Amino acid sequence: MTVAVATAMAGKAVEVAGEPVRAAVAELSRRVRERFRGRPADEEALERAAGDPAPDRIDALAEAVERLMAEDPRFGAELRNLWNQAQTNAAATHDGVVNVLNGRADKVIQLRDVHGDLNIG
Repeated sequence: MTVAVATAMAGKAVEVAGEPVRAAVAELSRRVRERFRGRPADEEALERAAGDPAPDRIDALAEAVERLMAEDPRFGAELRNLWNQAQTNAAATHDGVVNVLNGRADKVIQLRDVHGDLNIG
C-alpha cells in the first residue's frame, strides 16, 4: 500500500485494479500530503520523488509514509482501512481479473484460465 501511495504522490501513474482503488490511492495520497506539511525531511522525500520518480526515491518516500503511520497509529489504521475498503470494492470488468494481495510475500503467482497441466516447483 505505501509504495502505491508513494508512487501516486510522486505523480507517477499507479497500476491498480479499477476506479475504487484509484480513488482510494488518490485519497490516501491527499491525506499523507497534508500530514507531511511542516515535516521538512518528509517534504524533501516527496519533492525528490516528484522531481525524479526513480525506484530508490519512491522507496524513500514509501518509508516516510510508513514512519508517519507508525508515529500515529490511529492515522495508520485509517489509511489501512481506506485501502482495504477500496480493494474489497475492486471489481473486474468484461473478461478482467482482480487479484488482491495484502501483506508481503516472497513469491506470488497470479493465474487466470489455465488449460492443461500446471507444475510449480
